[in-house]
Amino acid sequence: MIQRLREMWVKRRIVLLACVLLAASAAVYGITHLTGKTPTLPTFQVKRGEFLDVLQFRGQLKAMKSITVTAPANAGDLQIFKIIPDGSQVKKGDVVVEFDPSKTQQDLAQDQSVLKSSQAEIDKSQADGRLTEEADTTAVMKAKYDVEVAKLDASKAEVVSRIEGAEANLKLADAEQALHQAEEQLKSDTTVDQATIRDKKNASRKAEFDARRAETALAAMTLKAPSDGTISLLSIWHDGGESQFKAGERAWPSTPIAELPDAASMRVAARVDETERGRLALGQHVTLQLDAIADRQFTGKIESIGTIATSDFSSGWPIPRNFDLEIAIDQSDPRLKPGMTVQITVIVDRVPDAIAIPAQASFLNSGQTVAYVWNNSAFQARPIQIERRSRDRILVSAGLKPGDLVALKDHSGKE
Repeated sequence: MIQRLREMWVKRRIVLLACVLLAASAAVYGITHLTGKTPTLPTFQVKRGEFLDVLQFRGQLKAMKSITVTAPANAGDLQIFKIIPDGSQVKKGDVVVEFDPSKTQQDLAQDQSVLKSSQAEIDKSQADGRLTEEADTTAVMKAKYDVEVAKLDASKAEVVSRIEGAEANLKLADAEQALHQAEEQLKSDTTVDQATIRDKKNASRKAEFDARRAETALAAMTLKAPSDGTISLLSIWHDGGESQFKAGERAWPSTPIAELPDAASMRVAARVDETERGRLALGQHVTLQLDAIADRQFTGKIESIGTIATSDFSSGWPIPRNFDLEIAIDQSDPRLKPGMTVQITVIVDRVPDAIAIPAQASFLNSGQTVAYVWNNSAFQARPIQIERRSRDRILVSAGLKPGDLVALKDHSGKE
């Protein structure tokens, strides 16, 4: 009997304990359901960590030293036959551009033909001059002989009649006049022949110069890389727009076609606002992200900072005054090309064990900066004190503690 009573008592205790547990669970569920609501707005949980004070600005890759490959200066009309693709790796002597040589070859053939013709005319003029000179020399010699004969006859005037003596003197005068004319003719013909030959030689020299120029122009129809490197085709205003040259297009003499930058002289050029210049220093480390090379991040150091602010007319109105900045890149990459745009990030300060929240978690409410903190049932506006801002983060010096859940959107008084 006693044993039975004990078993009944144990069963009642178990049932009573189960009822108590059931009631406690129902109470906990009710409290949780009433007070433990989940926020519907996106939130951020506050925690301590390192705060990075960061500056970000844009820049452009530039080569401080480069060799420009230009079209020949004295080649006349030029048409590109072949051109190497932009960004190609080349060795010294590799062909970069080939121009159509047909017009220059025609000019060279014509100049060489004129040169041969000029030389033939010189030879003919020299031969004609020699013949004329020989004929004139013969005439002079004959005139001299006639003078000597006339002199001999005139010397007999004392032994012949007066009339014969007078005739002899007249013949002597005529012979001397003929000699004078023959000598003058020789001199005149010699001068004319020399002038003719000189003109022919001048024409020949011009033809030779034109032929050599055509030969030089023909050799210049092929532009070769002056050194190893990466070819960067230049964008030039032509054919109604700014673009790189392509095969089939025409170029004018001395046009810059491509550039071979010195990889060792590659720098990032940027401009920083005068309010940010004081936070930068020479030798400061930076992180570089090139838009065109998304799979790799580069590092560098600030190499120079301008000391005088200049107006940046490309930034609209009001015109800002910025300082020039140059950054040396620590790494090399064959894909680096002048003109590439760069996102520059500089960590100017680190604050350890700090409370930082996203910038979108702070709001202006009745003239105060607040954060909306979740209190298990609703968001409550709490004033916060901001010490500094950096990109999309703000450093909070008062008003929040680790574990707080803050709204990332203005809940407008609703939850």
